[in-house]
Amino acid sequence: MNSSSGALSALVEKTVEGLGYEFVDCERLARGLVRVTIDTTAEGGISLEDCERVSDQLTHLFTVEDIAYDRLEVSSPGVERPLKRARDWKRFEGELAALELFAPLQAEGFPEAGRRKLEGRIIGISGESGAEEIEFDYFEVDVARTPRAAALRAKKKKTVESAPVRVVFPLSDVERAHLIKELNFKG
Repeated sequence: MNSSSGALSALVEKTVEGLGYEFVDCERLARGLVRVTIDTTAEGGISLEDCERVSDQLTHLFTVEDIAYDRLEVSSPGVERPLKRARDWKRFEGELAALELFAPLQAEGFPEAGRRKLEGRIIGISGESGAEEIEFDYFEVDVARTPRAAALRAKKKKTVESAPVRVVFPLSDVERAHLIKELNFKG
């Protein structure tokens, strides 16, 4: 079976969720690499043993289904977890996120040309399946993402934060999105 990306993704999703994990993504990349990303709502997140368990199951599945691949990589989504589906946006309501839209968004409080890249807080998601809308508070997120940024942030004086700009846009307009986590580099 030489699966298309969509068929492969659906097959992997069914298997991953059957094992009790949350399916995040499946990518077919160059040189025969299939990358599968899994998550869990359980305390502690995804462990190496979880990845091994899913990898073993997918290896057997690919053999049975005659799916051609050279390497299989199973991993957790990491701290800046991608937001792919409506359920991801619902699960992470109230969290900080960065996103890029397919086209600039026009909203009061934006520069005249609009914005494609937004950072802020996920307020909520509503609407029927296939027509979901994201409610999002746009503002400049000031979190340390690297040790250097943490050091610079510590030296910088606090500035007055501007009020967030509340925007609403269709989920289908989102090209890519991920969570933003503030990391503690002090140990």
